[in-house]
Amino acid sequence: MTEHARPAPHNVLAATRQAGEIIELLDILWEQARSDSPPPNVPASQLRVMYLVDRDDGLRMRALVQLLGAAPPSVSRLVDRLQALGFIRRETCPDSRREVLITITRAGRTHLDRIRERRDALLVQTIATMPHHERTALTRGLTGFRQAQTEQPMLRLLHIDTPPALAPPSAARTA
Repeated sequence: MTEHARPAPHNVLAATRQAGEIIELLDILWEQARSDSPPPNVPASQLRVMYLVDRDDGLRMRALVQLLGAAPPSVSRLVDRLQALGFIRRETCPDSRREVLITITRAGRTHLDRIRERRDALLVQTIATMPHHERTALTRGLTGFRQAQTEQPMLRLLHIDTPPALAPPSAARTA
């Protein structure tokens, strides 16, 4: 059996700092894409809700509260505002009439698609200037980063907490 060597602490710290700087730059890029999208201009806190709900093709309100790490009334107000815009809807969970399932509407998905298209266009401008070997390394590194990130307990919450009928296809493969 092959053992993986633990990375030296200074390598982890250097990678962590690099990732942090990139995240900050991407946050600015994301905000530009959001600001350049057609009205309504949805605040970042509401977009986070939309991303999470869209990513998992529906989300229980309880899981959304846990993922956001916010008080239930605060999350409920975010959902109220998005529902008023017609971007998400509340439904009764099919397996538990006592729970609320949040789903994204066609209008919500269209709004996210516009923001993502703008963001992607901005990213293409940057990534296209990188040499091919660096783009390849970036792709490999980001794939590993995403895998490691989704293995974190808080991001795995949905896969543990969501019944198989509501779980996203990726959860069924990892369960």
